[in-house]
Amino acid sequence: MTGCVFCAIVAGDTPAFQVAGTDSAVAFLDARPVFKGHVLVVPREHAVTLADVPASALGGYFGFVQRLSVAVERGLGAGGSFVAINNKVSQSVPHLHTHVVPRTKGDGLRGFFWPRTRYASDSEASEYAARIAAAL
Repeated sequence: MTGCVFCAIVAGDTPAFQVAGTDSAVAFLDARPVFKGHVLVVPREHAVTLADVPASALGGYFGFVQRLSVAVERGLGAGGSFVAINNKVSQSVPHLHTHVVPRTKGDGLRGFFWPRTRYASDSEASEYAARIAAAL
């Protein structure tokens, strides 16, 4: 896709610190990491959001994300990882990308993306669950 920085990285036209790649995805270090070792995983084929990825490609893509989350922990001695995708809102580059961020206990990352809230009642929670289920 012309003008997409992630497509340019995938094509090798824009430099990045590549970590690994498969036939369908590429992983590289985030240029502005939350913590050192923060990896972005992108599909080779341009897709703006998760909904744009063909269902047949999801297994391979998320299998690679899973392998990267394990590799980040093992390779960096991290206690865990934070794996996240933004769809549209807060998506700084309009090309699907999954963040794999190394975590350690006490690393100071709290309330990273959003404030937490509670449902007013079990009835309200049930209503939200039903609305989402109905949309499936």
